[in-house]
Amino acid sequence: MNIKRTYQEINNKIKKGEAIVATAEEIISMVEEKGIKKVTQEIDVVTTGTFGPMCSSGAILNFGHSDPPIKMQKIWLNDVEAYAGLAAVDAYLGATQLSESQGMDYGGAHVIEDFILGKKIKLKALSYGTDCYPRKEIEVYITKESINQAILFNPRNSYQNYNVAINTSEKKMYTYMGILLPEMGNANYSTSGQLSPLLKDPKFITIGIGTRIFLGGTQGYIAWEGTQFCPQESKDNKKGQQIYKGGTLAVIGNLKEMSTDYIRAAIFKNYGISLMVGIGIPIPILNDEVMKYVSVKDEEIFTEVINSSVPHLSRPSLGWVNYKQLREGKINIQGKEIPTSSLSSYAKAREIAQKLKDEIIKGKFFLQEPIQKLPQKGEFKPLKGIN
Repeated sequence: MNIKRTYQEINNKIKKGEAIVATAEEIISMVEEKGIKKVTQEIDVVTTGTFGPMCSSGAILNFGHSDPPIKMQKIWLNDVEAYAGLAAVDAYLGATQLSESQGMDYGGAHVIEDFILGKKIKLKALSYGTDCYPRKEIEVYITKESINQAILFNPRNSYQNYNVAINTSEKKMYTYMGILLPEMGNANYSTSGQLSPLLKDPKFITIGIGTRIFLGGTQGYIAWEGTQFCPQESKDNKKGQQIYKGGTLAVIGNLKEMSTDYIRAAIFKNYGISLMVGIGIPIPILNDEVMKYVSVKDEEIFTEVINSSVPHLSRPSLGWVNYKQLREGKINIQGKEIPTSSLSSYAKAREIAQKLKDEIIKGKFFLQEPIQKLPQKGEFKPLKGIN
């Protein structure tokens, strides 16, 4: 019998405390034991999780008006510049922006973390002054309680399937994928594999604009496709496996409700600042097809190994590996055994998937059907000058 469920049916079961939920990790053994059709009949929701560096992140802040009022033209928060070209007292603070006094030791991500912790943040703003906004300078301290809105809005998060980075040169490299040792001394990756949201719904059957998600410790939403959204499908010629990559999400949520358990600043030595973001997405089991995708396991999910030492947009491929190999701590590339390490935390991804599962079971988290599907195709355009 082919099962077909609706969001309303599942939400009704959540409301009554009758929903059966499994994490993306738990569902694998269930399907192996009973098969897709049987487990589809039993399970209503599968939860996913990821926790890793997501540089394209930041916060929209509204400070409120001073007396006399000021039209903020230049803004610094703990000496980190925020973008002020929104309105008189609105700003966007980018996670990767560096402190003007501390450089790479402190940045926008640290301000966001300090804000969540309730610490005082020094706000400095300058203005050219107008008739209605006569004030030209202000220095005050703010907290999350003192300002109006603090909205985490991240233009590109939850990358579907990121490449593995290797350095074939003779020089150590400091990159957004961490430190890459010379002569293929290590391999770094940053995806949670069989727990990763966009690898458990690779064709965006259930994930779309308006989907309610776990974001940084609270409930948030998918606002749009992420920047550089370019979903791709390819096959590994050796294994014949279908490979998905290139999907991204723009996400939004209330920063005041978030926790530093799931939002943390990170410093990448000699490269810059990033924000560690925790995201969990519930996948409603609408039918057998959805179950087929959520039950894939690490050894069935492949990603590409890229030579990061080539200083060009298009970098040479060194082959394909699966996440089981990566998580076991070593891969074999060109006959050499290379140790692996992950920039994302699998343990934290597991924790997020479990926390989301618990909230659904307790009736604290309901599913939201997307109001619009994400595109099935995209185009990744390089920057080219126009004459």
